[in-house]
Amino acid sequence: MAPLHLLLRDAAVVTGTVALWALDATLRGGSPSIARTIAGVLAGVSFAVSGFILHEWGHLAGARWTGSRVHFAQTVWTPLLFHFDVRANTRRQFLAMSLGGYAGTALGLLALALVADASALSGRVAIGLTVIGVIVTLVAELPTTVRVWMGGSLPDGYAFRPPNK
Repeated sequence: MAPLHLLLRDAAVVTGTVALWALDATLRGGSPSIARTIAGVLAGVSFAVSGFILHEWGHLAGARWTGSRVHFAQTVWTPLLFHFDVRANTRRQFLAMSLGGYAGTALGLLALALVADASALSGRVAIGLTVIGVIVTLVAELPTTVRVWMGGSLPDGYAFRPPNK
């Protein structure tokens, strides 16, 4: 299980997202205003951030499912939920961790399809930022996953080793 400070951080972001979507839906019935625009933009941005959080928790679920060794972030001010220790984990564990992130992204896309209204500003912002996030994920993560799947070495970057203590 992740440390309480990370659970609370991400629960607060997701709760804020739900509140912003509710506020946006309420304001959509009224006349155009700066408050309505701000609520729409914030709701869309927060949805994309929540999607990123779901992606990261998907990585953690995949890692934990295979008993991987991970090192959790010590502060709430980092986008990474954890570091995956490639020195202590196997190729199978790396692939499970990677696939968990893709599963989290798929769940986020399903949520987007269920709640985003493309005729509303919040929906357009959420869709646009989510598409950008998925493209970034595919460009940044998919080549590494495929390389490891095909027998290549595990990555040795910032997110894949214990943080400096």
